[in-house]
Amino acid sequence: MNLRCLIVDDEPNAVNLLEMLIRQNTAWEIQGKCYDAREALSFLKTHPMIDLIFLDINMPHLTGMEMAALLPPSTALVFTTAYSEYAADSYGFHTIDYLLKPITLKRFYTALQKIETHFARPDSIAVTDTAPAEGEYFFIKSGRMLTKVLLKDILYFEGEKEYARLVTPTQKLLIYRRLKDIEEQLSASFARVHNSYIINIARLDSIRDNHVFIGTKQIPISEKFREAFMNRIKQRVF
Repeated sequence: MNLRCLIVDDEPNAVNLLEMLIRQNTAWEIQGKCYDAREALSFLKTHPMIDLIFLDINMPHLTGMEMAALLPPSTALVFTTAYSEYAADSYGFHTIDYLLKPITLKRFYTALQKIETHFARPDSIAVTDTAPAEGEYFFIKSGRMLTKVLLKDILYFEGEKEYARLVTPTQKLLIYRRLKDIEEQLSASFARVHNSYIINIARLDSIRDNHVFIGTKQIPISEKFREAFMNRIKQRVF
């Protein structure tokens, strides 16, 4: 695969390392190397046919996040940084991967596979996440009682070993089933974000610092589920 790349980083050593990894392990073309976000924006005005940008986050004058916000939403990005706390924010853009420095060969190979898979199937991701239909529901069994719950009312599920807690704005119900079993029966509006949590994306208020917020509840996004979840979210980012 022949991709046209741009490297943007204010650290020459980081630029040199990334250039070496690209040249030794891919057939991609490095169209340019910029050491400042402002320089990169000027470069893109005269070189618009760039397929992929490797973009550092912490740079003077204009950060990588600020630069990304000025680019067309379809611009494919791989963020490179020494700081993990920006990971969730990075997926508000068309982000393929998030590389923590120092970038190792093993981690670069993982990114390479993601990048080539992405460009081999550029139209494979469709926006299919929809809120549950108005009348979708199921029943929760508690003793001799069956309680009807509308899917649209569910905020999240919280797993606790062999059972789960279903939470709506008005009630908390125990379900004597594992989260994995529950997940298989839910609609596309629900997403696993942690070993202990499934959330209703339709009821999600905000995402910040590797956490989702639903009302007053703060729920962590674990590394295991972060990429799949944020790939769904970024399809609805404007």
